[in-house]
Amino acid sequence: MSESTFGERSARMSDVARLAGVSQQTVSRVINEHPSVSPEARERVETAIRRLRYRRHPSARALASNRSLTMGVVSFGLAQYGPSVILTGVVDEAKRAGYSTSLVTIVDPDHDMRAAVDHLLAVPVDGIIIVAPIEAALRSARALDIGVPLVVFEPGARHMPGNVVTDEVSGAAAATRHLLALGHRTVHHVAGPAGWLGTSARIAGWRRSLAEAGVTAPPVIDGEWTTDSGYRAGLRVAASTGVTAVFVANDQMALGVVKALTERGIDVPGDVSVIGFDDVPESPYFIPALSTMHIDFDRVGRHAVARLVALIAGTTDAEDRGVLPVLIERHSTGPPNPHRLPQPFVRPTPSDQHRKR
Repeated sequence: MSESTFGERSARMSDVARLAGVSQQTVSRVINEHPSVSPEARERVETAIRRLRYRRHPSARALASNRSLTMGVVSFGLAQYGPSVILTGVVDEAKRAGYSTSLVTIVDPDHDMRAAVDHLLAVPVDGIIIVAPIEAALRSARALDIGVPLVVFEPGARHMPGNVVTDEVSGAAAATRHLLALGHRTVHHVAGPAGWLGTSARIAGWRRSLAEAGVTAPPVIDGEWTTDSGYRAGLRVAASTGVTAVFVANDQMALGVVKALTERGIDVPGDVSVIGFDDVPESPYFIPALSTMHIDFDRVGRHAVARLVALIAGTTDAEDRGVLPVLIERHSTGPPNPHRLPQPFVRPTPSDQHRKR
């Protein structure tokens, strides 16, 4: 049988054995990385596998390993850029590792988490990744006792074997320092919605940089991650006096802030500098191009899979897989306009009063 004939249908283990001149048992041992195979026989089998493009059926692998070779994923907030890209990374990396994925999306983390996990355990799955970065989901996840390994996406947290983290506290601090270094006396903040881990982490980093600079943090301006909420926040900024710099908790809201300021005749960055967070693909095409903090969310998803694979294998992934945001400086930030800076009160001198007469 020629190689082209083998390629016209799915190759079988018997085809590999015949081409390599070994038994099917030897082929199975090579596939399962059993040590009792000579180097010469292993090389012939691996060559035959490549030539025939043999792919072992997933059910056979699962039977041999006594595993389902399926990862469960619980998700929340997939309308947001970060969680959606993390999910893509999870699916791609799981496939590369030989796993399929089963996804459950939840609406109410306080009440849906247990049902979502029970659904996945019935699939069954070898482990579960939770991509639901809100406080309620984290509380529910920590209360679970499910009998399979669990990895949680936890922005702003410290690295542990059962989580993957993004250092959004440091990222927000860096965004704030960038504006202060340009000469702005303070930085205002448009935050994400309450209850999200990213919201708390970004507020903490913003406040930390202001405190280190000896500046009292102004009141937080609440947002909802959406462009519309950013626009409404931008109208508030436009109506305020003395605001020269704004750190916005995500790029979608930053787009709304920039539009509101522009509509009110306030130039960005000539009058007010605006920096976002996340670095969505559209950020370079904003007018002006948006300065922001880039997070490799795809890498976060791949790290979650690597961590879960290690736990499934009964080992501990000791590597610190935290992802640090990186400043991307574009055109929406610059030095402050002196005419917009709050002017200190200067008591007129007698000579000044005389000149006014």
